Amino acid sequence: MNDLHKQSGKAVWYGADMAKASDWALTLNEAQIAELEAAAEAVLERDIAGLTRADLPLPTLGPVLDEIRNDVVDGRGFTLLRGLPVERWSKEVAARAFWAIGCRFGKAVVQNRTGHLLGHVRDIGGDITSLTQRGYQSSSNLPFHTDIGAEVVALFCLKPAKSGGLSSVVSASTVWNEIVERRPDLADVLLQPYYRDRRGDQAPGQIPYYIMPMFMPCAGRMTVSYVRRFIESAPVHEGVPDLTSAQIEALDLVDELAYDPRLKLDMDFKPGDIQLVNNLVTLHTRTEYEDWPDEEHKRHLFRLWLSIPNGWPLPQPFHDRNGTDEHTGRPLGITLKAGIQPHAPLEAGALVS
Repeated sequence: MNDLHKQSGKAVWYGADMAKASDWALTLNEAQIAELEAAAEAVLERDIAGLTRADLPLPTLGPVLDEIRNDVVDGRGFTLLRGLPVERWSKEVAARAFWAIGCRFGKAVVQNRTGHLLGHVRDIGGDITSLTQRGYQSSSNLPFHTDIGAEVVALFCLKPAKSGGLSSVVSASTVWNEIVERRPDLADVLLQPYYRDRRGDQAPGQIPYYIMPMFMPCAGRMTVSYVRRFIESAPVHEGVPDLTSAQIEALDLVDELAYDPRLKLDMDFKPGDIQLVNNLVTLHTRTEYEDWPDEEHKRHLFRLWLSIPNGWPLPQPFHDRNGTDEHTGRPLGITLKAGIQPHAPLEAGALVS
C-alpha cells in the first residue's frame, strides 16, 4: 500500500461551512461593469480567439481579478462573480467580456473536436448515454466530475432553465481525506491507473482510450481527474479490462462522499453569474433541468477551458492525455484533426456524433 497522506490548506473545505461564508462570491459594482463593457465594446470588430489580456485592459477590475485568481488557483479552488448585465448585453459584448475575465485566469484551450475555444453548455439534443456525445449538450443530470482538458473551468450564465440545473461543487481534497480516514485500502486503489474512454476525441495516431489514476499526488499537492461514465465505457475497446470489484467500490465511495451534504456546496447560479472552478482540486455537478420550449429562452452558458501558465507542476498523465503546449509547457485541451482550426463561435452549432 502507498504511503497515504491527508491534504491540508485552503483547498480542503466542507460545503456546510462554505455556505455560511460569503468571501467566495463577488458582485461587481457599476464602475467595474462599465470598465469591462468598454473593453469588450472596443474590440467588437476583432476575432475573439485572437484577443489577449493586453487587448482587453481592465485597469481597476484587473487587480481584483488577479487576487481572485490566486484564490481559485492556489486557494479554495472556486469563486462566483455576480451582477453582469446579460439582459442588455449582446452576445458579442458578453462573449468578449467573458474572454477578458478568462484572460486574467489563464489561456483558453480547445474544448471539443470542432475546435471551440469559447464553448456552449446548451441542450442541442445530446444523449448522455452516447459514446461519442457529451453531457453538456443535453439537459441530463451530470454527476460529480472534472472536465477533460482544463485546469480552470469558467461558466457564464446567459439564460437559465425553466427549472432545475442546480450547480454544486465539492473539494476533491476533502473527499480524499475522508476516504483515507474511512477506507485507506480504497484510497490506495484510487491512486492506481484507471482506463478512460476518449469518447471519439482521439486524433490520428491516438488509441481510443488512455490510462490515468483518479487521484495523483504531485509536488506536495493532490490533483484529481474523474468522469465515471468515461471509465465505465472504456472496456468497450479491445484490450481494456473490466473494472475490478475494488475499483467499483472505490468509485462508489467517491460518489457517496461528493454528494454528502456536509461536503458539497450548492450554488444558486443566476443569469449574469460567472463560476470559476479549479478543475484540478474540485469536482462539480449539475442536476437535470427542464428547458423552455422556444429557442430564444433556452438555457445557455458560455464555457472556457483554461490552462494556467506558470501554474504548479502537474503529473505526467495530464500531459500524456492531450499533449503539451510548446509555449507554456502546460497540458493542452482536445487534440484536433488536421484542417480544424481553434475558434470562438457565439453559438453552440450542430450536434457532432
